[in-house]
Amino acid sequence: MPSRAQKIRLGIFVMIGLLAIVSLIAFFTTNKYLQKTDTYYIAYQDVSVSGLEVGSPVKYLGIKVGTIKNISIAPEDVSRIIVKVALKPGTPVKEDARADIVSIGITGLKMIEIRGGSNASALLKEGDYITAGSSSITEEITGKAEVLAEKMERVLNNLQKFTQPENLDKITQMAERASASFEKMDAMISENRRGVQATVRSVTSIAVRLDTTSQLLYESVSRINQIVRSDTVEQILASTRDISRKLKEADLEQLIQELGEVVNRTNRLLIQIDHDLERGSLDFLSSMSQLKTTLENLNQASRLIEEDPSVLIRGTKFKSTPDEQLKRK
Repeated sequence: MPSRAQKIRLGIFVMIGLLAIVSLIAFFTTNKYLQKTDTYYIAYQDVSVSGLEVGSPVKYLGIKVGTIKNISIAPEDVSRIIVKVALKPGTPVKEDARADIVSIGITGLKMIEIRGGSNASALLKEGDYITAGSSSITEEITGKAEVLAEKMERVLNNLQKFTQPENLDKITQMAERASASFEKMDAMISENRRGVQATVRSVTSIAVRLDTTSQLLYESVSRINQIVRSDTVEQILASTRDISRKLKEADLEQLIQELGEVVNRTNRLLIQIDHDLERGSLDFLSSMSQLKTTLENLNQASRLIEEDPSVLIRGTKFKSTPDEQLKRK
């Protein structure tokens, strides 16, 4: 349980804190309410002050010089709005200055900006009315309305010229001619519908082929360009230059003589091969004849053995055997 001395120290601390808070509040409120300002009034007639709030800034050519203190409706004229503003002391507000309502960014809030005022004009006294300017909204709406009215006037004038009797007759004739032209065109299209469709299909097919051909041509050109830029072409050209140089350096007469000798040798070799082939073919035919005779003798011997097996014991002699023919040769 806290002692009596602790309670006294706590009470003193709380009292000092409260006094400090009250002093700060009094300092700021006194500085705010006791600060000297110059009060002026602005009367807006049939102008919307939407967006203006108490405390909204008041600027003079972009410099903040005060705030709005009050906004009220004049009792004697309900279409008149009285705005009370408090400006810094010494703010030079001239009699020919005006107070415009302008927007603050895109927030929808408004402020008052004092503009104009010449050096030759006298200063307003505190409590006087500053000449009310226009609202940016009103100016925008008025400008758009004037532009719209001008455009409407042009449209009405053109419409009046357009609806004159001679113009209407021309328009009627033009419409009739256009209708007849459309009818003829419709009949022509109906008669040639199949031909037109076939032509369109042909054109489409040709377009597809041209597209394919152009694509292939593009790929071919790209490939040729790639080949031309590659090292292979350079190597081929270098090889061609080497061959040309070697041909120039070579003895062409001796080379031709050597080639002629090679051709003669080749010719003699072909003649010898042909002679050998001819002689070989004759030998081959003789061998085939002897083989045929041998097969016939074997066939005859096999028939004799089949008819009389005793021939194997007592033997027999064949006439004109292949061995005798070989001996005679």
